[in-house]
Amino acid sequence: MNQTATGPRLFRPGDANAFFGLMLDNMTQLVLLAAILVGLFHYPADLVLYRMIPGTAMGVFLGDLIFTVMAYRMAKREGRDDRTAMPLGVDTPSLFAFTFGIVGPAYIALGDAELAWKVSMAIIVLCGLAKLAGSLLGPFIHRHVPRAALLGPIAGIALLLIAFLPSLHIFEEPVVGIVSLGIVLFTLVGRIRLPKGFPGALAAVLVGTGMFYLLKALGLAHAAGGTGGSHELLFALPLPTLGFVEGMSYVGPYLPIAIPFALMVLVGAVDVTESATAGGDPYSSRAVIAVDGLATLTSGLFGGVVQTTPYIGQPAYKAMGASIGYTLGTAVFIGLGGMFGYLAFFVDLLPVAAVAPILVFIGLEITSQAFKATPQKHYDAVVLAFVPTIADLVLIEMKQTLAGVGKGMADLTGQLAVTYQTMLVMANGFILTAMLWAAMLTAMIDRRFREGAVFAGLAAACSAVGLIHSPFEDGRLFLPGTAGSGLPWALATGYALIALTLAGYSLLPSSRGGCASPRRG
Repeated sequence: MNQTATGPRLFRPGDANAFFGLMLDNMTQLVLLAAILVGLFHYPADLVLYRMIPGTAMGVFLGDLIFTVMAYRMAKREGRDDRTAMPLGVDTPSLFAFTFGIVGPAYIALGDAELAWKVSMAIIVLCGLAKLAGSLLGPFIHRHVPRAALLGPIAGIALLLIAFLPSLHIFEEPVVGIVSLGIVLFTLVGRIRLPKGFPGALAAVLVGTGMFYLLKALGLAHAAGGTGGSHELLFALPLPTLGFVEGMSYVGPYLPIAIPFALMVLVGAVDVTESATAGGDPYSSRAVIAVDGLATLTSGLFGGVVQTTPYIGQPAYKAMGASIGYTLGTAVFIGLGGMFGYLAFFVDLLPVAAVAPILVFIGLEITSQAFKATPQKHYDAVVLAFVPTIADLVLIEMKQTLAGVGKGMADLTGQLAVTYQTMLVMANGFILTAMLWAAMLTAMIDRRFREGAVFAGLAAACSAVGLIHSPFEDGRLFLPGTAGSGLPWALATGYALIALTLAGYSLLPSSRGGCASPRRG
C-alpha cells in the first residue's frame, strides 16, 4: 500500500497526460455536436453555441467534479495516495444517436428550433431521472453478472471503437500519425520517461502538431487539419431553465430511441465500475450511476441535449500514473470552455493524426486489462463479447460509405440490403447483447445452467421489444409483435430455445456443482 502522512495527493505527474486525454476527448465531442447541428440540420448557431454546448458542458463539469471529490475522500479514508478518479464525459454513441435521431429530426418535424431544443432538453432530463432510479440496480447487476460479461463489452469497445477507428486517421497523415504513435508507445506503453518527466501524451501531440504544420507549409500535408470549428471566444454563462417542461408534451415519438441509450449507459457504468475495481479502485456501481444520472440531469436542466457517461478509460488513466487532479482539471477546463467558447478553437488547431494515438493507447490498455482481470477459462466469453461490437464497427463504416455517395438504407437492394439489415440487427443494443452473450457463455463454462438459462431468457425478452437487435435503423423500441417484421420473434425464439435447453440441463444430476462465485469464476 502506498501510504502518505500528509493525506492524498491531488496532482501527480501522470495527471498531465490523463488530463490532456480526457479533456481532448470531451472537447472533440462538443465540437462535433456543433458541427452536426449547425452544419447539417441548420440550427441557429447562437442556440447551439450559447445554450446547448454550455448546458452540456455543465453536466461534464459537475460529474467530473463529483468524481474528483469521491476519489479524494476514498484516498483520505484509506490513507492512500494512489487512487485514480473515475472519468466522465459526453457519451459518444448517444451524441450521434440523439443528434441524428432526436435533436435534428425534432427541428425538421416542428419547424421551430427553440421548441425542438426544449424537446431535446426534456429527453435528457428524463434520461437523467431514469439513471438516478436505475442506480438502485447497479449493485444487483454487479453481483449477478460474471466479470467476463462486464469487462468483455468494454474491451470490445476499447479495441474496436476507441483504438481502431482513430487509428485510421493515423494513416490519413502517416508521417504525423506514426511519429505521434511511436511517442505514445514509447512513453505510455513502454513506460519510458522523457527528459525532466515531460508528459508523453502532450509530447506526442505537440510533436505531431508541429510536424503537421511544417508539412502543411511545405505543401506536403495529405489531410486537412482541425475540424472547421469556431475561432471566436463566446461568453455564454449557462443558467438552469424550466424550458424542458414545454417540451415534455412532444417527447413521445423519441422515447423509444432515448431509452435504449440510457439503459446502455447504465449497464456501461456497471462495466466501468468493475473495470476500476479490477484495477484496484473499488468504487460503488450505485454511486457511479447516480453521479452520472445527476450529471445528465444537470445537462438537461442547463440546456444540454446529449447525455453524459462514466468513461471506460479509468484503468488507462491509472496506468498513466494519474491520481485525482486530471478530472478536476477537465471539469474546470470544459466548464469554462462552454462559457467562453475556446473549445472549438483548440480542437480546430490540432490535427487528428496527432491526437488519435492517445486513443489507441487507451483502447490497448483497457483491452489487456479485461484479460488480466478475468479467469483464463472465461477468455472465450470475453472474446465472444467482441462480436456485437464488430457488427457496430462495420455498420458505422457502411453508413459513412453510403452517406458519402448520397445513399441510405432505402436505396439498397439484393444481397447488399440483406447484409446491411443483418449488421443493423446485430449492432443495435450491442453493449447489452455483448454482456448477455458473455454472461450466458460464462455460465455454460462453469456448468451453471440455470443462470445461463436466465441470461438466455433475458436475451429473448430484450429481442422481443428491441432492447437488443432492433430491426429499425434508429434502434427504437417497440411492443411485441408491432415491429412489422418477423425477425424479432425469430430472434426471441432462438434465445428461448437456448434458455429451455439450459434449464433442462440444470435438472440433470450430472450438472450440479461448479464454481462458488458466478462473477469471480
